[in-house]
Amino acid sequence: MTRNSNKVLPSEAAITGAEAPRVADRSAYQRELDALRVREKAHTRQGDAIAADRRRLPMVEVDASTTLIGAHGPVTLLDTFEGRRQLLAYYFMWYPGAPSQEQCEGCTLYTSQVRELSYLHSRDVTYATFCYGPYEESARYREFMGWTEPWYSVQDSAEALLAGRPFNRFMLVCYLRQEDRIFETYWTTGRGVEAMAPGYAGLLDLTTYGRQESWEDSPSGWPQRWGRNTSEPNPYRTNGRPISQWPRLAAGHSDDLGGRREASGTS
Repeated sequence: MTRNSNKVLPSEAAITGAEAPRVADRSAYQRELDALRVREKAHTRQGDAIAADRRRLPMVEVDASTTLIGAHGPVTLLDTFEGRRQLLAYYFMWYPGAPSQEQCEGCTLYTSQVRELSYLHSRDVTYATFCYGPYEESARYREFMGWTEPWYSVQDSAEALLAGRPFNRFMLVCYLRQEDRIFETYWTTGRGVEAMAPGYAGLLDLTTYGRQESWEDSPSGWPQRWGRNTSEPNPYRTNGRPISQWPRLAAGHSDDLGGRREASGTS
């Protein structure tokens, strides 16, 4: 095929269509990329400005003595800071008694991508999971998934911590400690928690096919396997399970949570 800017990519399955990218020479490609880069940098600066305003939000004090359940029993919210000044807490959805394949696929995705915590610790930030489920059952899920971050149950304390916000909804909350007092400084849910999953929300967004979800504005014919009215309606699941579970099962890890309706292995 001639490398000409008026030509489209070879007609191989999903990359055909009037909107498919042109094949161009290096200089034409770079010109359009440079134009896009201007918009990317403006987007980055706007994000910096939003972050600056976020750092200036008012704070609300929360009860530092609120009790959570950890690996060694009851602890206070203050204890979960592990002596650091800041805490990032991810509120993990839970379905008591349900088998592992029925647990929250989104929470599983986001938590699976938070691995190396030393950089957070260098900034005096502790990261922890606050799970809505009972400790023993949910901690078995943590073990199955191979996660190592601090894990706590807020089954009996979520109502106090959430202060009227919806229960058993995924959420990311930031806290600040001043001596023995604790303040909530920010919280987000929905797509706000995508910051936890750069492999999903960041890296895929850089690729030509993107996230391959039906809501995306992509060229006609681009693969969009996941999303409403597709073969995989839930973008975080495949073959009946949260996607992040499959490597753990393949490696031989047990997904038995000790609940009422356990079923391990493939679906």
